[in-house]
Amino acid sequence: MKTILVTGSNGLLGQKITERLLETQQFKLIASAKGENRYPVKEGYTYVEMDILDPANVKEVIETHKPDAIIHTAAMTNVDTCEDQKELAHELNVTAVETLLANCEPHNIQLVHLSTDFIFDGADGPYDELAAPNPLSYYGITKLEAEEVIKNSKCRWAILRTIIVYGIVSDMSRSNIVLWAKGALEKGNPINVVNDQWRMPTLADDLADCCLLAVQHDAHGVFNASGKDMMSISELVGRVADYWKLDKSLINEISAETLNQTAKRPVRTGFILDKTIRELGYQPRSFAEGLAIVDQQMKERAAL
Repeated sequence: MKTILVTGSNGLLGQKITERLLETQQFKLIASAKGENRYPVKEGYTYVEMDILDPANVKEVIETHKPDAIIHTAAMTNVDTCEDQKELAHELNVTAVETLLANCEPHNIQLVHLSTDFIFDGADGPYDELAAPNPLSYYGITKLEAEEVIKNSKCRWAILRTIIVYGIVSDMSRSNIVLWAKGALEKGNPINVVNDQWRMPTLADDLADCCLLAVQHDAHGVFNASGKDMMSISELVGRVADYWKLDKSLINEISAETLNQTAKRPVRTGFILDKTIRELGYQPRSFAEGLAIVDQQMKERAAL
């Protein structure tokens, strides 16, 4: 049985990977994050505190637990924060990857790394794995730089690019666009939503499955790992309102430029998923199925 070390295990994707591994028992899990473990179930795996910005700490954890693969989910993903805090963004999104690679190479550890649609400018999405990147934001620049560092390493690696990850975790502490829209509309709060950007939102459970498929297949190369339905951000929020029967008149559609966000966003991204479906057996759910799964999980958590 392979041992997997997960970085950022307190995040949405990290918790979904933990959940999936506890269900399937197909791999031995070492979950790691900065600070204490926020996943409610503490048995059936090992949790270690690990600061990805502390090379000595990272080296110690890897040499102690000897993983066969590392799934690297930890990153600074707030696009505007990356623009405002460039030095920290570079440390978290690039330097930390270099630290992991330095420990993967001598021990022949596979690195499964999460990347993003924001490495593209959005001029001609959806993109396949060979499309030429052109990031518009510092976040996108750091994620592209991390990809290049990985590709130039002697490590066994797989890069999974994803888009707008949504889902629910037990403590509800990890917000995302679906939960944000649902929460605001339930409170009767009007929300501004852009109608001139298009994405393919990704269910966190599907992305967790894809991460594990990459380990299972000892995958090498770049793989697109998003949802399969393309929609504008305003359509996405409208579909959230429809699903939970919330008041759509509270949704104020605006253009992206009126938001005055610090970082520039791509207009239309989206991914062509053929390679990942063919080579890894990836099976992303539709957005409608994803919302139903989130709804079911919320009901289960409320019943606990």
